[in-house]
Amino acid sequence: MSLNRRGLLAYAAISLPLTMAALPVYVLAPKFYADETTLSLALIGVLLLGARVVDAVQDPLFGAWSDRGRLGRRGMMALGVPALALGFIALFNPPPFATAGVALWMSCALLLAYSGYSLITIPYHAWGAELASDAAGRTRITATREAFSLVGVMLAAMVPPVLVLWLPATTAMGLFSGAFVLLLFGAALITLLATPVVRQLRPEGADSWWPAVRDPAFRRLAVIFLLNGTAAAIPATLFLFYVEGVLQRPALAGPFLVAYFLAGVVGMPLWVRLGRRVGVRHAWLSGMLMAIGAFAWAFTLGEGDVLPFLIICLLSGLALGADLALPPVLLAGIAPARATGSYFGLWTLLGKLSLALAAGLSLPLLQVLGYSPGAQQGLVTLAAVYALLPCVLKLLAALALWRWHAPAPSLSTQGVTP
Repeated sequence: MSLNRRGLLAYAAISLPLTMAALPVYVLAPKFYADETTLSLALIGVLLLGARVVDAVQDPLFGAWSDRGRLGRRGMMALGVPALALGFIALFNPPPFATAGVALWMSCALLLAYSGYSLITIPYHAWGAELASDAAGRTRITATREAFSLVGVMLAAMVPPVLVLWLPATTAMGLFSGAFVLLLFGAALITLLATPVVRQLRPEGADSWWPAVRDPAFRRLAVIFLLNGTAAAIPATLFLFYVEGVLQRPALAGPFLVAYFLAGVVGMPLWVRLGRRVGVRHAWLSGMLMAIGAFAWAFTLGEGDVLPFLIICLLSGLALGADLALPPVLLAGIAPARATGSYFGLWTLLGKLSLALAAGLSLPLLQVLGYSPGAQQGLVTLAAVYALLPCVLKLLAALALWRWHAPAPSLSTQGVTP
């Protein structure tokens, strides 16, 4: 099956608001709750970790349900839209409770938003894998979807900082969350009604996610994805703290994020072309090494180093294109047709675990080592956790990818080849 341009754009539409939700949850929410509530940095990290772990456990079940459930891909997505909308609104509109009440509110809002996000994302990605029959088609779909995602990320990076310049943070995030809900429902209608429907091959049995667990190629790829995802999530979690504390330029956080994700948009087609030439695995490995080389520089920066950090954002953003466009192609190449949703359910679990590990480890670690938001003490520690720890994790991921010998698809128009 081959999608025409109209079908491709319709499929990709919902990806824009989905990533508009993802960026505020793991980039903006930690600082928002640290600044606007009585929650400590360590407690925020623990709550984010706990909510992610609880949420991630359900993802393999959602994946299996997506493969065999009567709702189908579109039905599950339709169920997830109102849940994500309600959770997102609640997260950025906390009531003036005491610490325990705010902690409970944040946990419930996170779980609701995460569950809605999973109900949409897992069948959505499995649906995309089914809309093409070869690696070239899957990469075209993935690249278009991720390009829409990066536009959504840039909107999420630009709009809240601009609103905060004119409005109190609580009011600004309240307006942003309301606009997000409207966009989410509009994009969902386009995707659900205008994308071609694919007949699913339903697996037999209740435990259809077990084939992925037993698949050695998937297990090795999962370790790589988890290490690489955690390496990317740590600086995302600490980004606002780093820009405010180390660079002393909080007003430039939005432009830095926009530069980073815009470079990612530009980089995606370049990585796809490289994948055609050298193979998907080697292209992704090149992206990892580029990110390590660029990001280690951030540890050496200090107050006012705007231009060097902008260059780092551009270079690491280019490398981001490889992380977005290439891993799903490797996954689609090893996932059997009768368990696509199950494989992508476990894949989504790994993405959430990487975010959970990033928040649950980095935020309490900073507090233990003496850093607190807004203080001038502990900035070297902040820079080390922000820049060096991700480089170590990404290097481990690169070494594991180098040793990964499962058949990996090329991006040639001839289809999937070893």
